[in-house]
Amino acid sequence: MTGLHLRHWPGDADRPALALHCMMGSGSSWGPIAAALAGRVDLRGFDMPGHGRSDDWQPTPDGPDYHTAVTRLAAAMIDRPLDLIGHSFGATVALRIAVAAPEAVRSLTLIEPVLFAACPDPAQDALDARMAALLDEGRDAEAAAAFLSVWGAVPPRIGAAMLRQIRLVAGTGDALRHDSARILREGGLEQIDAPVLLIQGADSPPVIRGIADALAARLPDVGRAVVPGAGHMAPLTHPQQVAGLIAVNLDRA
Repeated sequence: MTGLHLRHWPGDADRPALALHCMMGSGSSWGPIAAALAGRVDLRGFDMPGHGRSDDWQPTPDGPDYHTAVTRLAAAMIDRPLDLIGHSFGATVALRIAVAAPEAVRSLTLIEPVLFAACPDPAQDALDARMAALLDEGRDAEAAAAFLSVWGAVPPRIGAAMLRQIRLVAGTGDALRHDSARILREGGLEQIDAPVLLIQGADSPPVIRGIADALAARLPDVGRAVVPGAGHMAPLTHPQQVAGLIAVNLDRA
């Protein structure tokens, strides 16, 4: 894809790392974490299509869905085993890469992965239904506010970028709710031999713990961590704590 904004926080050239941000965010969210890691890894990232400084997402009738497109962009940046870090939607992309190519991952840190297929949740189903109804009625700002009230912070004004992004969020159902990428296929998680760390905020929606429980039960080498006082956006609100936990997983690899 042209118009993809790349980000780079230089560090140890022998320790490449790739970080994948959440929906309705941008790669800039990793800046404070990179600073806290103080060059331990050579960290790269990018703004997903339709986010940050990257061009808008332009789907085509015969092209991949959004989750697949982002996965391909991320995978194309991997040329040797690296430390893979993801938050929320980005964490599901990271997990998809690790399942497909476990040999490419040195360590895997998953912060609040939103792979709802791992733990179906009535509250999330209700939110998805409400958002779909609002979007069908063209009430995109209300749909964005509903989403952010659970998964982020509602800004004083819903801008044009968020109105575009909420349509992207709504289009991820097949991947996140129905596991169209088959991340949870039999034997998939079990073949990840890199150390995995699952991080969640203490104040996150309950479904996050359920997802983490389901993933942890199948991963061969997994650790769990909870960030006190944090919600779903822990990398932005508690970067020092999150960076410290990432460092622990780097040590395990």
